[in-house]
Amino acid sequence: MQDILINWAPQETRVAIVENGAVQELHLERALERGHVGNIYTGRVARVLPGMQSAFVDIGLDRAAFLHVADVHVAGAPPRSDNGNTPPTPIERLVFEGQALMVQVIKDAIGTKGARLSTQISIAGRLLVFLPQDDHIGISQKIGSHELREQLRARMNRLAALPEGAGSPGGFILRTNAEEATDEELADDIAYLRKTWAAVRERGFSSPPGTLLHQDLSLVERVLRDLAHENTAAIRIDSKMQYDLLKAFGEVYTPTSVARLEHYKGERPIFDLFNIDAEVAKALARRVDLKSGGYLIIDQTEALTTIDVNTGGYVGARNFDDTIFKTNLEAAQAIARQLRLRNLGGIIIIDFIDMSREEHQNAVLAELRKQLARDRTKITVSGFTQLGLVEMTRKRTRESLAHMLCEPCPTCEGKGQIKTARSVCYDILREILREARQFNPKEFRVLASASVVEMLLDEESQHLAGLSDFIGKPISLKAEPFASPEQYDIVLM
Repeated sequence: MQDILINWAPQETRVAIVENGAVQELHLERALERGHVGNIYTGRVARVLPGMQSAFVDIGLDRAAFLHVADVHVAGAPPRSDNGNTPPTPIERLVFEGQALMVQVIKDAIGTKGARLSTQISIAGRLLVFLPQDDHIGISQKIGSHELREQLRARMNRLAALPEGAGSPGGFILRTNAEEATDEELADDIAYLRKTWAAVRERGFSSPPGTLLHQDLSLVERVLRDLAHENTAAIRIDSKMQYDLLKAFGEVYTPTSVARLEHYKGERPIFDLFNIDAEVAKALARRVDLKSGGYLIIDQTEALTTIDVNTGGYVGARNFDDTIFKTNLEAAQAIARQLRLRNLGGIIIIDFIDMSREEHQNAVLAELRKQLARDRTKITVSGFTQLGLVEMTRKRTRESLAHMLCEPCPTCEGKGQIKTARSVCYDILREILREARQFNPKEFRVLASASVVEMLLDEESQHLAGLSDFIGKPISLKAEPFASPEQYDIVLM
């Protein structure tokens, strides 16, 4: 069972998913930084790149968004029956610079990459996802047997049918929570989605490029639509105003979840119930300690994330092989949780401690897959490589927790390390010699951090004096409160 805690404030909403007393996921939405996934815009093609089979589209955001040929909907295109062997129509034949397009954001901007777009529009409801440009009925893969899926498809074909001559009924995908929905509930969702699309299309005809035509639900509302399910014990929110709004929303769109909704009135902050703020602080650290004494080292880079498993101080098993095996099993459980909590995506490389026995490798891999099965995000896991590494991917849908809450350190500029004071001293001495060959000032004045000036006056004083004699100019020192100990300046007096 899971509990969902909602901490609401005008500037930021935080949602924590707690399972077995431990926080597993954290979702954030800031009023000034709200995500764009699901939003529909009118856009203008800014540039077509045939070599990348992509286009950049201006939708009014800070950076141009990215549209790949695979995400361009071709009206009236017949279904492909060649298993994808025939290449798609080149993008330069589908879009052109200056063209106005209705597009939807399918992935937020991450790092230096702009948002990713699709011209295949979809609008999510409580039970269904509406595909106005399509005409087929899809069923969630998580819904029961083949027989049940065919029954649902037949019901949807009947409920979604339009009178003859009324145009295309559009396509629908049944979400997992539609498995036990009544015809009336499905019909209500169909009507709501069609009404929403009609309003979006009408605004699209008269709106200039860069206009937001449709915005997805807020994080608080998406809790009821996307995060709550039959295993949710309670949804607690600490704002009476938001509780009332969410209850009214739920009674219309997610009546099955309203009974689980609670207004939290406790004196302690709601996140203190499960020590969530402390867990979030740990999730920003590079090292994760395991209960047995082992630990993980998690490094997130632009291209991939690496996770290194170490035994640390754990020596409790009967022999070395068992010690390694037990540490790796515990690490597999911790890794699955950290991926969800930190929202790590893309390529992930796990360096488990080397195991000599194949059955131990298989057991660790099975445990990892078992723990990852709780994750709603799409994941693929490969077996152990020849180097003993586990390769996996986790779909990136939003920024990681660290990227949302942190920024590069101004001192080290994101490198994670800085030069020693002695290294900076030698950089300064070389720079003075370089300047002395080009200019002829009366004096060289060095502005540097206090630690560098102190070393030049103490341990490096002999080298400084020798340089002064060699160039025949005095060298003076002045300590400055630079942001980084690596910074310095040489002034020609």
